[in-house]
Amino acid sequence: MQIPARFLFLVCLFAGIALQAQTSLKIQNGSQQTTVSIDALKPLPHKTVTVHNPHTNADETYSGVPLIELLKQVGAPTGHDVHGKALSEYIIATGSDNYKAVLALAEAEPDLHPGDILVADTMNGNPLDAKSGPFKLVVTEDKRPARSVHNLVSIELKTAE
Repeated sequence: MQIPARFLFLVCLFAGIALQAQTSLKIQNGSQQTTVSIDALKPLPHKTVTVHNPHTNADETYSGVPLIELLKQVGAPTGHDVHGKALSEYIIATGSDNYKAVLALAEAEPDLHPGDILVADTMNGNPLDAKSGPFKLVVTEDKRPARSVHNLVSIELKTAE
């Protein structure tokens, strides 16, 4: 059986679109948005954290960019500006499988919260594998990694009303 060329073209086109979506991270705050590639993330200031994964019963060391630094790129309030109405802002982090986790903006602000929230690009010194990356949201203060979103594809800042 011969496969029509038009069908093969469409399969390749959609595979290319899916691959592109998986190698970039969309960050949005209302009408302000940006897309960050893995190459654009690498030169940004990184922080390293170690978390215990109870699923594997092992410690994992991640390196990544603090989420608040990426939110700055779309005009999110930071530092002393996270007060009043800004305390009603929240983040929806979405993985490629449509898994979603919600965090308060205040949790991402180091002036208000002791934990770290990173957009990681490496684990144990190596780039994230296809199962976890290329981006992974890592939340250090959670007792389980339920809000650590693997295959992170979008971050959206919203306001509760």
